[in-house]
Amino acid sequence: MSLRCIVLFAALTFLLGCKSQNQNLMIVKDLSSDWTFSEKDSLSWLPAKVPGCVHTDLLANGKIEDPFYRLNEHDLQWIDKKDWIYKTEFELDQVILSKGRIVLDFKGLDTYADVYLNDQKVLSADNMFREWTVDVKKYLKKGKNKLHIAFYSPITKGLELHDANAFVYPGAENDQAELGQVEGNKRVSIYTRKAGYHYGWDWGPRLVSSGIWRPVYLRAWDHARIQDLQIVQNQVKENLASFTAVLELESEQEVLADIQIRNNGLELAASNVQLKKGVHKYELNFDIENPKLWWPNGLGEQDLYTINAEINVNGRVEQASRRIGIRTMEVVREKDDEGTSFYFKVNGVPVFMKGANYIPNDIFPSRVSKDQLKKVIETAKNSNMNMLRVWGGGYYEDDLFYDLCDEAGILVWQDFMFACAMYPGKREFLDNIKAEARDNIRRLRNHPSIALWCGNNEILVAWHNWGWKRQAREQGEEVPAMVWKAYADIFHEVLPKAVEEYDPSRFYWSSSPSSGTGVKPDLINGDDHYWGVWWGKEPFETYATHIARFMSEYGFQSFPEMKSVRKYAEPEDCDIFSEVMKSHQRSSIGNETIEYYMLQDYRKPKDFESFLYVNHVLQAEGIKFALEGHRRAMPYCMGSLYWQINDCWPVASWSSTDYYQEWKALQYYVKKGFEPLLVSPYLEKDNLKVAVVNDHLKEIDAKLILKVMDFTGNVTWSESKEISIRKNSSEVFYGQQLKKFLQGRNPEKELFLVELKVDSEVVARNILYFKSVKDVKLPKPKVEYSILKKENSYEIRIESDVLAKNVFLSLGDEDGFFSDNYFDVLAGETISIRLETEISLEKLNEVIQLRTLDSTFE
Repeated sequence: MSLRCIVLFAALTFLLGCKSQNQNLMIVKDLSSDWTFSEKDSLSWLPAKVPGCVHTDLLANGKIEDPFYRLNEHDLQWIDKKDWIYKTEFELDQVILSKGRIVLDFKGLDTYADVYLNDQKVLSADNMFREWTVDVKKYLKKGKNKLHIAFYSPITKGLELHDANAFVYPGAENDQAELGQVEGNKRVSIYTRKAGYHYGWDWGPRLVSSGIWRPVYLRAWDHARIQDLQIVQNQVKENLASFTAVLELESEQEVLADIQIRNNGLELAASNVQLKKGVHKYELNFDIENPKLWWPNGLGEQDLYTINAEINVNGRVEQASRRIGIRTMEVVREKDDEGTSFYFKVNGVPVFMKGANYIPNDIFPSRVSKDQLKKVIETAKNSNMNMLRVWGGGYYEDDLFYDLCDEAGILVWQDFMFACAMYPGKREFLDNIKAEARDNIRRLRNHPSIALWCGNNEILVAWHNWGWKRQAREQGEEVPAMVWKAYADIFHEVLPKAVEEYDPSRFYWSSSPSSGTGVKPDLINGDDHYWGVWWGKEPFETYATHIARFMSEYGFQSFPEMKSVRKYAEPEDCDIFSEVMKSHQRSSIGNETIEYYMLQDYRKPKDFESFLYVNHVLQAEGIKFALEGHRRAMPYCMGSLYWQINDCWPVASWSSTDYYQEWKALQYYVKKGFEPLLVSPYLEKDNLKVAVVNDHLKEIDAKLILKVMDFTGNVTWSESKEISIRKNSSEVFYGQQLKKFLQGRNPEKELFLVELKVDSEVVARNILYFKSVKDVKLPKPKVEYSILKKENSYEIRIESDVLAKNVFLSLGDEDGFFSDNYFDVLAGETISIRLETEISLEKLNEVIQLRTLDSTFE
């Protein structure tokens, strides 16, 4: 080899070596391993899991019993009065230490914490919802480095803030201070930027934890880094969508950088930029030709684009990517003959929002698995939902939650984390909220699923209607003005300005429910939370008459099914008024209200397990009035979000799936009630009517078939008609005076069956009973079933000689999912359902159980 070749080879090797060592601007080191923890001033150190919290670490080390089992929660209230220390050690080499900037990045600290690095205090945190970063280069050394975090009792801190205030802020009734043995039963939750439900709610336990609840990273870089990437959609046309990539870059010096924007390797934009020292924004415009639109579930596909941004500084590269969906989104507020509209228009189409309210999946956020998040979003999608409301007493969900919503076409009504209390208005508190809003808006704004930002849950209505003004005035004539000023500062100034600054294309709604900024809710101008059913003990039928422009909350309770109850209770606890069942029921009127409603429509169940089964049917049948009534009322009403899809622990609550993600009867009813084609028979005053709702964006020709049948299968009357169902509409296609219709009939033994056929296929079906279950004469059915093994499931075929009401299939304590349940089988018909389970056919035949409503009562 010639000398020239040797020199060239050596140079090339050197350059390639440099590139391999320095090709990335950023080095990221995960610091989530090898942690230990201890109570402050204790020498007993135990292994800790990060992300995690004190309660889960104590449980993993066998220091406490399962908080969910029986009454164990009551014995764990000492934990939140203590201070706790977490510590770890990590190694660093010269490669990292030579970087110009090194920061610690805490994705979530819960909540009051001082951070020490090599015995030097580097950070104080006081907000669970914020991301905390701090420059630590000067504190680091080669080899072993020590990191420890002191977490201070949120109760002790809360008491200090509570006592320092001249008056008590109204609200926070869900703060279970008495159970928590808090000094003077003082409700301290509002003073701390921490998930409100940790302090208790009327469906949740009181377990106020502390800890490192999201990951910890060490980040090191030279010259520049991408601090944030926002993809701003400017305009969408059929053949072209235009965007601006806004890169927020932090540079250590003035330096030349190449910036490229790509999608699937295709260059969309490129620029050579002179970076300024410090943090600055740089914009690149780009287009996407023939864009594929993102649609809500049920209206089209959820096409997504991954936009990659790359900066190259002297051959060293850093990348960031954001996934977007191309769609237009408006919240339409227009005056009309009734008041002011409130509806979502997506890609130019008014869309009726079908969905539920969503709370955290566990009282301990770090315990929520990817599979749990996937399952709840799959449940929403498979139940024909297109919206979930992330409620303001929990926390801003993990990125994965919004990714899954993007993929499933589930729009997100995103509350800021304020619920059911007036909040302090001191400047440092407002500044903390501003930083919290900035962090979370910037984190979530690229998701196509984010539909709107909402300031708070139920604070405005409580101020006007729940006596909070009076509570404030009782503490001094000047107090109401101070309390309201704090409210206005947070929800009319800080939060809307944050949305305007960081996500200006999205709609901000100051409070739910309301009729506008500072305007208490009514039924003609905004959204409403209706709790006349449940709290007011009004009949279920009022769901179909108390209707606002958007129904964002309503609900009715049920216990979990028996399989779930057995996981947290013993046989001696199986009475709704036992201490364990009362403790796993946090509504102040809970169990007696369930019983009250049950006895209006049903006879008394014969035992506890029968009570649970009837309770599920009761909840489902009650909410059915609301789902169908709201949909029939479109376009006046354009949204129906029931409370709630999930639970954070095993409890009697308003959920449609329990803590273990078992579907209750309500979830099966919701799936049918939210079908894109709904046929809905109903009674309105003295009339029998049939409406058809069509969510599809095309007109549909169908045959409407009406039948009256007795419970033995005899058709005593029938009528059919060809109809054209307008796209995106609700319309009544049949009406008759009820008294006239029932002449010569026996409503105690007959039902009204309505079917909708398209091309000879039944695409929608519904049944109306003329009387409540306790007033009809249910026959004793002979129900038979057969099981056929399929490749990855079982098919179960069910037949009955007479009406079998609310057929419920279960598998004992085995796991499995039935495609339908709690359904009616008419005389002589065969219904096939699918069972997904891993158990053998032999085991299935051993454990499968079937019950019907007629066998449930004394």
